[in-house]
Amino acid sequence: MSELTPEAIVGLNPIPPDLTEHPKSTLGNEPESNTIAPDAPPKPAWAEAFSSNIPLLTEGESFNVQLPDPDDEHIAEEVFGQMVEQAWQVCDRFDLQTDIWRGRILRTVRDREKKRGNSRGSGFLLWLQEREITKSQAYNWIELADSADTLLESGQLEAADLKHFSKRAFVETAQAAPEVQQLVAEAAKDGEPITRREVRQLADQWSAMSSDLLPESVKERVAAHTLPTRYVAPLVREIEKLPDNYQSALKQAIIEDGNIDNIKQITSDAQRLGRYLQNTGHIQALQQHSVDLETALQEALRLGCLKSTSELVSAAAQLEQMVAKLYSTWRRVNTLADQLYGETGESTPHLRDLLDALGSLSHSVLEVQIGGEERSYQIRLQILSGDSPD
Repeated sequence: MSELTPEAIVGLNPIPPDLTEHPKSTLGNEPESNTIAPDAPPKPAWAEAFSSNIPLLTEGESFNVQLPDPDDEHIAEEVFGQMVEQAWQVCDRFDLQTDIWRGRILRTVRDREKKRGNSRGSGFLLWLQEREITKSQAYNWIELADSADTLLESGQLEAADLKHFSKRAFVETAQAAPEVQQLVAEAAKDGEPITRREVRQLADQWSAMSSDLLPESVKERVAAHTLPTRYVAPLVREIEKLPDNYQSALKQAIIEDGNIDNIKQITSDAQRLGRYLQNTGHIQALQQHSVDLETALQEALRLGCLKSTSELVSAAAQLEQMVAKLYSTWRRVNTLADQLYGETGESTPHLRDLLDALGSLSHSVLEVQIGGEERSYQIRLQILSGDSPD
């Protein structure tokens, strides 16, 4: 058996090239040669590049990579790590190629069922069930295949460039903005290994350079690589969530001081502002009182206590949600207890004991003991409602 090198495995295609051609032949009238029938659609450029000179696993062969001996003390740690990393990349890239082709196969089966007029897709679902494939997994593969075909057919990537991608990096690229895809494609064409980390770094760089929320001085520092994008990208994301008047104030603060510490502080402030504005609109206690939320926020900013104010508002919003959930659960306990009480009698003393024990949770005064044996607390909560059971 010939050795499967990383370069060979990267282009490995378990599907014969004929499947990409879709020839319009019928039984008994197949072309005698491997040429495409005259009325068959031309093979796409990506399919030609993707299926040419690709080795297939023949019967008796198996997918194999070379791993170092973990018990060999003569292998240096650096060499050991490189060998393991290379083997992992081979598997990752092979997995990417396989999943792309799985998506194309599934898309072909799905489209065939659609042409048969089965609008509900039961035939496709049955095909998935026979192969123990979930519907969500199938459409994840189809989405991956669609993304690969789009990138290849648009000319941004060539089939040979896929060997530079890890699977997760390619998925991340497919979901990125077109401008980010172009940056990633250029890096892949230069032969750079593309991992999900590189894709996110390029996405952050594009976000920083294209945002109108950042002053030119900051963009120049990002372009000169004197200001890491890992600090700038979160800043842009948080500021984008805020109303225009807050965006202007924060942009001015960046202009006045653009060092890394101040950028991190402004990012935290923008995040807290977002939580404050989001939560104050959902707290009923604030809606029931004439509170000037804008002025309250300005006072918090002036005193430097925005963090405490934001956390208070967030905690209050959570408390109201928990109270609402507590009330609905309490009503549920009452309904079930009344139902069970009506279905029991003297012949079910143990069920009656169960109901008596849970009585502390089904009356208008709830009693709950928290803590351990050494130190415990008795919590009593009274629910005042027009339809209280007591």
